[in-house]
Amino acid sequence: MSRAITAILYAPGTNCHEETAAALERAGLQNELALLGDLLKGEIRLKSYQALVIPGGFSYGDHLGAGRIFATLLGARLRDQLTEFLDSGKPVLGICNGFQVLAEAGILPYRRLGERAMALLANQSARFEDRCVRLLVSQQECLWTRDLAGQILEMPSAHGEGRPLFCDSVSGASPRIVLKYSDENGAPTLHYPENPNGAPDAVAGITDETGLVLGLMPHPERASLPVHESEDGLKLFKNLARWLLA
Repeated sequence: MSRAITAILYAPGTNCHEETAAALERAGLQNELALLGDLLKGEIRLKSYQALVIPGGFSYGDHLGAGRIFATLLGARLRDQLTEFLDSGKPVLGICNGFQVLAEAGILPYRRLGERAMALLANQSARFEDRCVRLLVSQQECLWTRDLAGQILEMPSAHGEGRPLFCDSVSGASPRIVLKYSDENGAPTLHYPENPNGAPDAVAGITDETGLVLGLMPHPERASLPVHESEDGLKLFKNLARWLLA
């Protein structure tokens, strides 16, 4: 078991923290539930951890928008800690609502905290989509998908707001797409239901310029045990373990 501790950041409404902890443990990593309230009160600090995962759920009930209140608190109250954490080169994973938080905070796609350059809009179907999806791993350099380029990963997806919209706020920059929704032949697809939210360019997950931060809408923690019928999600957590133990 690694001595490196991964923080699972929890806010009211988060509901995938236990599955995330189980996946991290199965990958051989110690983890600790880091309550956002404790961070805000100064009882714990982000620098105590070697990696950070923001799991799925409906933080603060998704009031004012999915992940928006969570992201606002991070930017307004924990900006210095979060900046220090990112600048120190520590990995960050945002899953579903966690991806929405990273986008709302400006951490993805361009690592500009407080400058939102993307949004995750309501699914084109105008309803919550819960289904297994296929993901094609791109050639983009990313710690979480190391040595997986070209593979098709299968894992569940469950969200009501997952359709990305990118803004042109950073001249010359473009989002680094790591994962794309794919069809049964492994080709990126815009077709429903293989692309469950209508994502343009089939975008399911992106990384930042360092390859250390990953945000994705599907749930790797729900594809980490034999009973899940796919253990493809565990590959992401094993890559984190390999990086922390190197």
